[in-house]
Amino acid sequence: MKDTSEQTSIFLFEDDAGLASEIILAFAREGLTVLLLATEDELVTVAGPGKSCVLIMDRMVDNVDSLAILERLRASGNRTPVIVISSLASVDERIKGLKGGGDDYLIKPFAMGELIARVESLRRRTPDDRRTTLSVGTLSMDIIGRTVVRGKRSIPMPPREFSLLEFLMRRPDQVVTRTMILEDVWKYKGTIDTNIVDVHMGNLRRKIDGEGEVPMIKSQRGIGFILTSDDR
Repeated sequence: MKDTSEQTSIFLFEDDAGLASEIILAFAREGLTVLLLATEDELVTVAGPGKSCVLIMDRMVDNVDSLAILERLRASGNRTPVIVISSLASVDERIKGLKGGGDDYLIKPFAMGELIARVESLRRRTPDDRRTTLSVGTLSMDIIGRTVVRGKRSIPMPPREFSLLEFLMRRPDQVVTRTMILEDVWKYKGTIDTNIVDVHMGNLRRKIDGEGEVPMIKSQRGIGFILTSDDR
């Protein structure tokens, strides 16, 4: 996984020492540093104007709902990317977390690989990405014209596969999980037992990775998928 820690810091607002240690260690294995925050004052300071960071925020800290802190941040105009982690798993609670200012909401217990993938997604997200043309290596996409080209080869595809490829091309060299794809491309929420992502990804691979071409879409066992450049 590519280390972009010089551009974006990662902070954790968590009062469970055991879970905090697990998260910090998991990110360290990927070459990423996570700094633990102990108080709201520390959180507000690191997420202040001009600071480039991502916050992992536990929903309940010291028996207080931290969404109140997040709502104050958002009310002040702060747009720091925040992923809320919580054992409050109902649809209403997830909606409350997102409406309260969370950019993402991950239910406990979770796989550390998924948390890392979701944080990486937030780190690479621009505040207002309005690009209408995307390119990764020799693969290019015109979102307005709805066309995809690899090298000199035009690749027609139905709307769902187009949206799936757009999702990947906005996150090059980044592992994305099946859950992330279901939530963004299919707009599904919660745990869903389906192989729909694998079916569509298989179709997409056969179209993108032609005979004799360097494979660009790769599986990450136990986690998800990654789109890599073919010009290395």
